[in-house]
Amino acid sequence: MSADHVFTALASPARRELLRLLLDEGAQPAGRLAERFDMSRPSVSEHLKVLKDAGLVAETRQGRERHYRLEAAPLMEIRDWLTPYERFWRERLTALTALLDEMDDEDDSRTDG
Repeated sequence: MSADHVFTALASPARRELLRLLLDEGAQPAGRLAERFDMSRPSVSEHLKVLKDAGLVAETRQGRERHYRLEAAPLMEIRDWLTPYERFWRERLTALTALLDEMDDEDDSRTDG
């Protein structure tokens, strides 16, 4: 699945919450997931379809129920893509911390003099 599909799926707060529920609580039937949302069951089913199409969840049938479970592999690909940006921001925050420490040291030297 392409990163574009994954980012599109992750753009919705409802879909991110569905993923969180599956991560925290494990595989669940669609009906149990739908009970957790203030939206119609067909709306939740549509969100699950988007997640499934992006490869973020897998669906199995057990009798009349559809059970969903988290598929984390696409998230690993996104993590790999984001890693350089994480390094960028970590370096920026380190530089900011150093600058603030330097400014604090200058303030201390002015008040001591």
